[in-house]
Amino acid sequence: MRTHIINFAKYSSIKIGAPLEVFLIQTPQDAISALSQNMCIIGKANNLLVSPAAQKLAMLDKHFAYLKDCGNYIEIGGAYSSGRIFSYFKSHNLAGAEFLQALPGSLGGLVKMNAGMKSYEIKQLLQAINVNGKWQDRESFSMNYRDSGIEGVILAARFHKREGFNNTLQADFIALRKNHPKEPSCGSCFKNPKGDFAGRLLESVGLKGYCIGDAAFSEKHANFLINKGKATFEDALSLITLAKKRVFEASGIDLECEVQILQ
Repeated sequence: MRTHIINFAKYSSIKIGAPLEVFLIQTPQDAISALSQNMCIIGKANNLLVSPAAQKLAMLDKHFAYLKDCGNYIEIGGAYSSGRIFSYFKSHNLAGAEFLQALPGSLGGLVKMNAGMKSYEIKQLLQAINVNGKWQDRESFSMNYRDSGIEGVILAARFHKREGFNNTLQADFIALRKNHPKEPSCGSCFKNPKGDFAGRLLESVGLKGYCIGDAAFSEKHANFLINKGKATFEDALSLITLAKKRVFEASGIDLECEVQILQ
């Protein structure tokens, strides 16, 4: 596999990291090889915290950044961005992707974590998924809250084609986005535990706005881990560790990270 260097201090949404070698997946065989070598597959690094010491990273090559109308469905490559998916659905009056207006990332990452907002999730759009070069029906996977159950490399997916883009719904998601912090962020740091909200739990233990170095939980939304300027991987990891400890001691709830940590 070919490689290139990515500076995660510039590439990742939280702007933390260092220049690292990343392998490029160009074929299904490359995907299988990457998995056999225990490589970590990354996308747009929007919900990712990468250590300067991280190794064995791989990502889809740019020729997986495609979208094509196949008549009864839309096929989208794993490297295609959420913003471009949203724009296509809106311009072609297709329903279901309105929430992608507020979610950065690539198709592969969105499917891998079953990304969503409120009651809307990517699984609701999916017809089939190409994992390691093999197409499988969406129903083959046990997709749950922020988890697809998919172990392989997501090369592409097929989306249902339903008419009727909902402009009102889009406006609702834009309004929600206004409550998100403007600073570099990895998005939601923790998954919401059943029957509660991670942001509420973090705020209840005094962590809203709390900083370690330049890593902080946002004043606007406590579950957003942000970089106030020069945050390091160690700053962010220490803050996550502290949050899990405080919440568990106060409520007995073991918060599960939504952000993926690569060490």
